[in-house]
Amino acid sequence: MSVSTAAIDPSVCAPLPVLGQDVTVPLVTGGEVTYAALDYAASAPALQRVWDDVAAYAPYYGSVHRGAGYLSQLSTDLFENSRRTVAEFLGCRADDQVVFTRSTTDSLNLLAAAIPAGCQVFVFETEHHASLLPWRAAQVTYLNAPRTPAQAVETLERALADRDPYGPALVCVTGASNVTGELWPVKELAAAAHAHGARIVLDAAQLAPHHPVDIAELDVDWVAFSGHKLYAPFGSGVLAGRSDWLLAAEPYLAGGGASRKVARRADGGVDVDWHTTAARHEAGSPNVIGVYSIASACKALTEAGFDNLVAREQELVSRVREGLAEVPEVQVLSLFGDDAPRVGVISFVVRGWNSSHFAAALSAEYGIGVRDGLFCAHPLVRTLLGSDPQDPGECGAPEAEPGERSLNAIRVSFGAGTPDEHIERFLRAVSELVSEGAQWKYRTEDGRCVPDRGTAAQV
Repeated sequence: MSVSTAAIDPSVCAPLPVLGQDVTVPLVTGGEVTYAALDYAASAPALQRVWDDVAAYAPYYGSVHRGAGYLSQLSTDLFENSRRTVAEFLGCRADDQVVFTRSTTDSLNLLAAAIPAGCQVFVFETEHHASLLPWRAAQVTYLNAPRTPAQAVETLERALADRDPYGPALVCVTGASNVTGELWPVKELAAAAHAHGARIVLDAAQLAPHHPVDIAELDVDWVAFSGHKLYAPFGSGVLAGRSDWLLAAEPYLAGGGASRKVARRADGGVDVDWHTTAARHEAGSPNVIGVYSIASACKALTEAGFDNLVAREQELVSRVREGLAEVPEVQVLSLFGDDAPRVGVISFVVRGWNSSHFAAALSAEYGIGVRDGLFCAHPLVRTLLGSDPQDPGECGAPEAEPGERSLNAIRVSFGAGTPDEHIERFLRAVSELVSEGAQWKYRTEDGRCVPDRGTAAQV
């Protein structure tokens, strides 16, 4: 079984320097190898540029907004300048707000807490749980998985046509699937939503790191994404967009920073005057370093030339898909078909293999980090695998033993920092595992498939 060794055209764009690119890991078969991080969809490695910017700022760290000292003033300026950088990166409209959160999940839960009473929410079953679950207090309509972009728009239009035309409504949709990497017709879905008097929020967790996102051009009402998928460290996120629902809602968190004035009443109660800026939903001491790291990542991607990064990633996508197609036992998962545009996120299953066993062997025997499971998108993966929604299986915790069929999949994901060599090593590893089998025995331990350290012989 041959695997092409054609290299990516270096004239397109070089990979961006990222942390951990020289880290070596031990192999269960002996020796060490440079780690191939191919789990970008979960958390992308931080750009070296981002880390350097944060390190340069760290000695000047101070609490923002409420300090008279020089470091507090400097940190406040950095914090608010970061807000402007993110707004520019997202193409925000003049009256949009950028609210800093902990993650995409936090952003969408914030918005869910701010939707007006009686709001109807429409969400496809194909969403990540961060988009699927926050709306439980609202009247939610879950839409079946579409099989083409056009069908997605038609499905939404039919659902919106049947809604109460006088109440508020919100559509939540991903920009790029965290399972298949396929791009969704966001602009068309936004037009359909607005034509029926609804608003739309874009989950850009997987889109923003791989493709430019322009709020005004897409005509979406809000965008949410996470810093740790945009080549920044953990712990920061963004909700950007229209301010009216956010300003009309009680603060997501009550506390210092969200309040402009607090006074005791004669009856013993408390009167609070909440901020009318983004600070209304940023109570407590903010994650200044996390916010700055997002802004730094936005600048780095812009300055590197996002179009060049997209072009190189598309070459990587083509290379991976071509390589996997050479292995008949591999089935790539897709909603919209082989010709659908996608980012660097590809999920697949291997005939005759438990997905967790396969992922464990990639790690232990080749030093390649991928992800296995249902990727916090259980309904979608089960739909793609043709299994019943009630079938067992959960994220990262296979119930089948190595060698048995499992109701989960393998996901390989990559981006701006991925070297060509990591892609080629991955494709060789897939080919060798399928044709020759694993070199080691594996067992399930605490819900994970791991090498049996007590077995030194090959199987």
